[in-house]
Amino acid sequence: QVQLVESGGGLVQAGGSLRLSCAASVSQSTMGWFRQAPGKDREFVASIWRIGGFMYYGDSVKGRFTISRDSAKNTVYLQMNSLKPEDTAVYFCATTPRIANRRSDEYDYWGQGTQVTVSS
Repeated sequence: QVQLVESGGGLVQAGGSLRLSCAASVSQSTMGWFRQAPGKDREFVASIWRIGGFMYYGDSVKGRFTISRDSAKNTVYLQMNSLKPEDTAVYFCATTPRIANRRSDEYDYWGQGTQVTVSS
């Protein structure tokens, strides 16, 4: 069983920045971030592969969010800039030992989620 520990959520004004972190207990091939706002489906945010470092982003965050990983620490980060009120959601870290992309059912392990609230 892989444990994921997220941190870094909080309240920020529109236009501000936050950085989320997620530490995995075991190194995994793909690490990603999803988010879920009240009453909405879970949405893909970003993912990164251990091999090659390939990164993928959801359309709504491209150009504003950056995913990165520190393989030595089994940790993935999500730098969120130019935040908007519509970015308000619970952000979940997810991982899998396989190559994965943007579908939530590709991921095997999930963190508990961290709340991000962007005020207008």
